[in-house]
Amino acid sequence: MVREQLRERWGDECADEYNPEKDVAPYITWANAGFYIRKKEKALKSVTFIEVKNEKGEVEKKIRRIVNLFHRRQVKKAD
Repeated sequence: MVREQLRERWGDECADEYNPEKDVAPYITWANAGFYIRKKEKALKSVTFIEVKNEKGEVEKKIRRIVNLFHRRQVKKAD
């Protein structure tokens, strides 16, 4: 999902080089690392599922959550 958004915004080269562990992160992660989001940048959308377990440890349900991520091209090191 994120790879296709990268392809639409910055082309095939960026999408092909995409590494989900190093290239994208939520705002708070970038901020804690000393970066800020450039003006007028829009977040990339991703979906994750949170499992809710009962007392026995069995999965009762899964909750869908939208995650807003920013690519390294969208951030700048704070001075």
